[in-house]
Amino acid sequence: MPEHPEYLEHHAQHAAEPVQPTVTEVAAAAGVSAATVSRVLTGRVRVSTSARVSVHDAIARLGYVRHRAPRRTDHQAAGLPVAAVVFEPAARLFRDGFVARLLAGAEEELAERGVPLLTMSATRGTVAGATQFLTAGAVGGVLLVGAPARHPLAVSLAASRVPLRSAGRPELDMPFVDVDNRDGARQAVEHLLLRGRRVIATIAGPPDSPAAADRLEGYRRAMIAAGRQPLIAYGDFTTPSGGHAAAWLLDRTPRLDGIFVASDAMAAGALQALRKFGRRVPEDVAVVGFDDVPFAAMTAPALTTVRQPVEELGAVSAARLLDPVDDNPILPTELVVRAST
Repeated sequence: MPEHPEYLEHHAQHAAEPVQPTVTEVAAAAGVSAATVSRVLTGRVRVSTSARVSVHDAIARLGYVRHRAPRRTDHQAAGLPVAAVVFEPAARLFRDGFVARLLAGAEEELAERGVPLLTMSATRGTVAGATQFLTAGAVGGVLLVGAPARHPLAVSLAASRVPLRSAGRPELDMPFVDVDNRDGARQAVEHLLLRGRRVIATIAGPPDSPAAADRLEGYRRAMIAAGRQPLIAYGDFTTPSGGHAAAWLLDRTPRLDGIFVASDAMAAGALQALRKFGRRVPEDVAVVGFDDVPFAAMTAPALTTVRQPVEELGAVSAARLLDPVDDNPILPTELVVRAST
């Protein structure tokens, strides 16, 4: 039976249309991950020169064209801002480098779409007013940063119809974007093992923090996989708590020769404690932190750490808030080796 001419013409047109390469194909051609390609395209986070050159070469060879999402959606056209609610005291909001970098990434993404970003600190004394403001149609969506499960504002927002997205895995049931904390911890432990360390402890963060819990779980799994016994102390992500935890570990485990610390701030405290105990780093005890904050390269010795893409976390969280997708992206982490190991 002969084909209809209209069908043949339509089919030929579509067959002739060029197939656009994807980010995954660019990544394969460049020999890097899709996340690295995304970082090069956005320019928001640091990428090695060799990786950047490889990605641009692959883009040129394949003819990849970046397609941006439409700049305005219905609620954006109405001029509604996005509110970032930070569940930290206002004073920490302005001095915490992590929060500042995350909000900078979110603001850059929103600015490309013409959407303002409002930032507010959640306090229990203003729950009623904040809930009313955020759920009364004054904002197009809410980005939550560090929302604890039992905080009344977080609970009220989770039960409302306002669009939500958490930057970081929340304790509540809501969409989120997170970094791969477990794999970052695995990389840290395996690096210490490759350096010949045999008695490796961790200084974990607060047990009620999802990020801290994931980093601890990654440490546990890596240690058990290597046939080693986990050795755990706890801190609260501050420098003094890292020093206290390191002193506790050294007092109880004199043979300790490696520490994975769940934040760079606590790692700085651990380095201080090791000096006080007369332990050389890395000759006697190797130390790996987590975050790659700016001061990590300036400690004595410079700190090996797990870099998390903080600006990208903010940007992707904001993008997913505006363009809802039924997923919870997990962004990759990267080990940065310096003198402490």
